[in-house]
Amino acid sequence: MSTRTITLDPVTRIEGHLRMDVEVGDGSVAKAWTSAQMWRGIEVILKGRPPEDAWTLAQRFCGVCTTVHAICSIRAVEHALHAEVPPNAQFIRNMMIAQHSVQDHIVHFYHLSALDWVDITSALKADPAATAKIAQSISDWPGNSVTEFKGVRERLQRFVDSGQLGLFSSGYWGHPAMELPPEVNLLAVAHYLKAFDYQRKAAEAVALLGGKNPHIQNLVVGGVATAINTDHMAALNVERLAYLRKLMVETRDFVRKVYYPDLLAIAGAYKGWFGIGRGVTNYLAVPEFPEDSKGVEFALGGGTIDGADMATFRPITDHRDPQLIEGVQESVAHAWYEGSDPRHPWQGETKPNYTGFEAEGRYTWCKAPRLDGKPVQVGPLAQVLVSYANDNPRVKPMVDEANAGLGLTLDDYHSTMGRMLARGMRACLMADLSIDYLDKLTSNIASGDQTYANPTHIPDGEWRGVGFHEAPRGTLSHWIVFKDRKIENYQAVVPTTWNASPRDEKGQPGPYEASLVGTPVAEPEKPLEVLRTVHSFDPCIACAVHAIDPDGREITKVSVK
Repeated sequence: MSTRTITLDPVTRIEGHLRMDVEVGDGSVAKAWTSAQMWRGIEVILKGRPPEDAWTLAQRFCGVCTTVHAICSIRAVEHALHAEVPPNAQFIRNMMIAQHSVQDHIVHFYHLSALDWVDITSALKADPAATAKIAQSISDWPGNSVTEFKGVRERLQRFVDSGQLGLFSSGYWGHPAMELPPEVNLLAVAHYLKAFDYQRKAAEAVALLGGKNPHIQNLVVGGVATAINTDHMAALNVERLAYLRKLMVETRDFVRKVYYPDLLAIAGAYKGWFGIGRGVTNYLAVPEFPEDSKGVEFALGGGTIDGADMATFRPITDHRDPQLIEGVQESVAHAWYEGSDPRHPWQGETKPNYTGFEAEGRYTWCKAPRLDGKPVQVGPLAQVLVSYANDNPRVKPMVDEANAGLGLTLDDYHSTMGRMLARGMRACLMADLSIDYLDKLTSNIASGDQTYANPTHIPDGEWRGVGFHEAPRGTLSHWIVFKDRKIENYQAVVPTTWNASPRDEKGQPGPYEASLVGTPVAEPEKPLEVLRTVHSFDPCIACAVHAIDPDGREITKVSVK
């Protein structure tokens, strides 16, 4: 069998800098290497700083996944000190978490991954009337009119005629793997443009609660600094609560009536992709959306699943689960760091040791997290499967309905399109939960409770904590050790570190690398299929490794050897 190696560097439409090398033989991927091209340094910067300030710096891990790192960091300190968080603060945090997820999922589907499935040039051939008929058959969204689609087609034609294609200039248009008819392509392009408005509305909701976006400003150990006073103009008052509801209803309707129907249409057109991209089928999701002050009651449960076997499901009921906390280790056997033995995050080190790309040696800045010695996949698919196993009353009906409509089984979800579908389901869930927590907050305030923080003193002595959060890309954890009110060690094990991990000391590949094996490649010079599978994880390399390449890089390089 003749083989060739394809190098995509950098992979675009992601956060951060990622290089993918795939060995292709007989028209499909035989082996893959994931190489994160940046080094993280914030863990080092945090040493010696007050633990209560860690969240302000930790959310700078990334310019996209900001809120999630802030939440996770503050939870790590609260875990160490057994600090309680009043219900109002939990509800406010939960709304920020949910709306951040809504914004993130809209951006991923339309602006990061859609162009892997939607042929922009084909949309120019579409009949606006036929497009409107299709759109109106799957949703009652008021923007699905003939006039709207005609205007978008004309706008797109002017854009193409100008010759200044911008981000559309390097797309794999006309690729044989593109299968949507022109009308569905036009529908997707129209909603691609409309999605900019609605992801902004979700970001505005986060800013209204957090004081700023993308980097929120309202967390304190033991609660939030979002003052609650329904009659005060400078606090969270009746007017702001009403405006929050308006924003959340608008984003919910967009997710429910535009994003999710579009996703189902694309999934139906590309059903073959439910059989591609399987990879690692061990899953981890942690409980999310705490609803009590002690953090033991959650709207969404957590758990693990091994080897795609739902019968292996082990529930994780709260963030103090000892098996989870003790089971996490990170390997650096194939990463550009000093050392070789796996370490628990509380004993973790971040000492760079760059050697250059060595396919059989060290080849990435990303560490290799393992749970009980095994690679696991995290993300919306993990959360959906774990919630299904938990018989979650919100998730199970949604999965069953999608399965009936598309003719799927749970086994089909272990795939590229399965990850896409699960992320769309999670977007619906987050949009609904946003409004639920606004209702809970409003009701609690009406009952006379306006408490939003429990002042928490940072004591002397040595303390260890871990903060868990189920972020848009999956399970996130921050691990902190502080002594006499100064941070001694800090490690973040993020979703993309789990998913983009290299081989470990046993040679076990991570989810990206494993999922690419078997992926078809019709045209090696245009490896669209590889991008589809990589993008289905929604990579965030900035979170996974964090720093910059000081030497400068080419805009795009695709080489075939």
